[in-house]
Amino acid sequence: MDGEKRKRSICSRQEPAAALKILKDGNNKRDEIPDRVTLKKEIGLLSACTIIIGNIIGSGIFISPKGVLEHSGSVGLALIVWVLGGCIAALGSLCYAELGVTIPKSGGDYSYVTEIFGGLVGFLLLWSAVLIMYPTTLAVIALTFSNYVLQPVFPDCVPPYMATRLLSTVCLLFLTWVNCSSVRLATRIQDVFTVGKLAALGLIIVVGLVQICKGNYEGLTPHVAFEFSRTPSVGQVALAFLQASFAFSGWNFLNYVTEEVVEPRRNLPRAIYISIPLVTFVYTLTNIAYFSAMSPEELLSSNAVAVTFGEKLLGMFSVIMPISVALSTFGGINGYLFTSSRLCFSGAREGHLPSLLAMIHFKNCTPIPALLCCCTATIVILCIGETHNLINYVSFINYLSYGVTIAGLLYYRWKKPKLYRPIKVNLLVPVTYLMFWAMLLGFSLYSEPVVCGVGLVIMLTGVPVYFLGVHWKSKPKCIYDFIATYVAQRLCFVVFPQFDPIEISPIEEWPDKSSNILSGKS
Repeated sequence: MDGEKRKRSICSRQEPAAALKILKDGNNKRDEIPDRVTLKKEIGLLSACTIIIGNIIGSGIFISPKGVLEHSGSVGLALIVWVLGGCIAALGSLCYAELGVTIPKSGGDYSYVTEIFGGLVGFLLLWSAVLIMYPTTLAVIALTFSNYVLQPVFPDCVPPYMATRLLSTVCLLFLTWVNCSSVRLATRIQDVFTVGKLAALGLIIVVGLVQICKGNYEGLTPHVAFEFSRTPSVGQVALAFLQASFAFSGWNFLNYVTEEVVEPRRNLPRAIYISIPLVTFVYTLTNIAYFSAMSPEELLSSNAVAVTFGEKLLGMFSVIMPISVALSTFGGINGYLFTSSRLCFSGAREGHLPSLLAMIHFKNCTPIPALLCCCTATIVILCIGETHNLINYVSFINYLSYGVTIAGLLYYRWKKPKLYRPIKVNLLVPVTYLMFWAMLLGFSLYSEPVVCGVGLVIMLTGVPVYFLGVHWKSKPKCIYDFIATYVAQRLCFVVFPQFDPIEISPIEEWPDKSSNILSGKS
């Protein structure tokens, strides 16, 4: 490869320097521009824990209990599903801890699969995540936020369609602005609202325990809890796990921001070891609290489980519950924006998305184009219509990507056995996870072939896009150069970041992705 292509394919000092010159020439009155523009390492252990907890605890614990109970058929089996769901998430997170310190790059599943299996498999995960998984999840959380905020305003009816969409959009725009302005401010919001989430769930748990202490635990006794309204099939139990997985989704999100974590080889596994057991414990106690106050029939008939719980037990203070849920989902939106934007950033850096998305603000060091992309995609999903029907699609794609990534861990050990691994989990951990994963997806496909089939189709539509947009080498690049160099740098004040080789060792600095049509490289 000649020098010019090499200069464009990696983040050299000359490219950011030229970009900074454009910015300086465009506005001489701007503040002094730093000589080196990189992603800042501002995520300590506390913030790392709150990113995991804040992303897991969003709207899921207020939505999924109904689906888990419906598919499991009894209170007892539903509680077992919640506990096992946490255990499976813990096994997966241990595998991701090894991958995160062995391949210390932001981007999570996508970066690991791209490094291990190559561009096509990584692109398919990226395609499904950017196209449907994260925008849909963000839209569901934003709609949950607006519904709970507006419920006191419309106590006797469902909040108007336009009102919920408008409030959801305002919330998304505000948090996008926060994330564009400062990494530190975004993580501080995450810290505060994660504490608020735990306080809200703590209130539910305390009230539930008070009910149990008063003797209201008949529905939790074994002979009642395992009274099945119908005998669940194995496929129905698999679907119950998929519903629970939506509530646990987000346990891998710290891996999306590895390059911004302080001492990732120490803090990444510590944050995982602290956060996953804590969330599992809180989720299980929350469901026990629900069942101490509501019968299975009441829970299944409720459209807002936490609100129904509050109305039964808190009386005039029941307004606390919709406020608490709103705060929880607000923090969840912030966390998803923070991490999903880093996925777009990593995809662009690998050459699978437009190079514009790999740029960061010259002063704030935030990936503004990637954040704007995530916000725009979510608003489009909001405008399309109902998003709750897509939860099963999202859960299926989520589990599929988890399994492929953890299978990659085993393949990577065989492929590079002598590679230094600061953390090396026992082989039983990934093997156990993959056995459960295969059974779950197999029975899910059997029980809901249409839902799971649509999820596969969404992912496979990325194959022609990959060959046309990434694999095809001879195509024009001038328009993309214009957008990335002039429009982006003059409007968003963004440049390509620089990376120290030690920061991303043992992986090469930036792979040569000069064949990318989307970034305009040839």
